[in-house]
Amino acid sequence: MVMKILALHGSPQTIRSTTRKLASFVLEGAAEAGAETEMIDLADLRITPCTDCEGCRMTGTCVFEDDVPELLSRMREADGIVFGSPVYIDNVTGQMKIFFDRLADAIHYQVLTGKYGCAVAVTEKSGGDKVVAYLNHVLNYLGVISVSDISIATLGNSEAINGAEPDARTLGKILAENRGYFRTIVTENRDFRTSEYDEWVRRGWIK
Repeated sequence: MVMKILALHGSPQTIRSTTRKLASFVLEGAAEAGAETEMIDLADLRITPCTDCEGCRMTGTCVFEDDVPELLSRMREADGIVFGSPVYIDNVTGQMKIFFDRLADAIHYQVLTGKYGCAVAVTEKSGGDKVVAYLNHVLNYLGVISVSDISIATLGNSEAINGAEPDARTLGKILAENRGYFRTIVTENRDFRTSEYDEWVRRGWIK
């Protein structure tokens, strides 16, 4: 059963972003562990800011017709989620925050429960720890189990990101292998932990 790892990248610089490069290292590590991977740049999508109209709370469907429903569907299909953002004044980028605000209904109903995730952030000097903590916080709000995070301060040297490649690849491998590790335990114990095994089957984690 192949793990699917999806990275959501919040920099407006898209392919020129050092944060994207760091997230790519994570995906490369996951791919080496046998996972299917995908990177999505939020800046390339149509994401309308939330207006707190409460439409999603009443119906489960947002009033805005943009790219968020399809993106959320792809998040549901993935086994692992990577959130990546550069640090903009000690916080995530506007692109990522606007997207997070649109996830209120998904958060309320914990629609990504049981998935695994991690967070990466790049800053010039400071704020990286705060940003990965916030990214992990949002993952947890969605029901995702965060396995770890990486924050890099470049001090103005974009090449400094390369020093984090080994750790980022390792993080990707952990993300890809986590479900498989626990699947083995659940399967081995299925004869005397039948209800737990059946729940994994029901969730589609064992086929």
